[in-house]
Amino acid sequence: MQVMLVNTARFRRKAFAPIARTRSSQVATMTLAPGKESSEDSANEHAWAEQWLYVVSGTGSARVGKRSVKLRPGSLLLIPKRAPHVIRAGKRSRLVTLNVYVPPAYDSEGEPLR
Repeated sequence: MQVMLVNTARFRRKAFAPIARTRSSQVATMTLAPGKESSEDSANEHAWAEQWLYVVSGTGSARVGKRSVKLRPGSLLLIPKRAPHVIRAGKRSRLVTLNVYVPPAYDSEGEPLR
């Protein structure tokens, strides 16, 4: 049995940081400055992986396909495989998220796996 404990606080200032992975899943943090957005094209990034996005702090919005949703602390959003999506921070605070990818989608440097 593999048990892993990760202190995520030290990664919260990085724009995107893969922080842990197993053979079947991966965890990363994403921090967007006020008013900024992710520039993600799901077809080129992680089309084979589901993404669960959990909002740690801040507010913002997500566009997944044609649907838009508001994000706030405690929100948990599923982004299905192959769904184009953009995450946007609110205008007043940083948006900090914890993201789980199943299966892993990025290498240790944050580059998409191909």
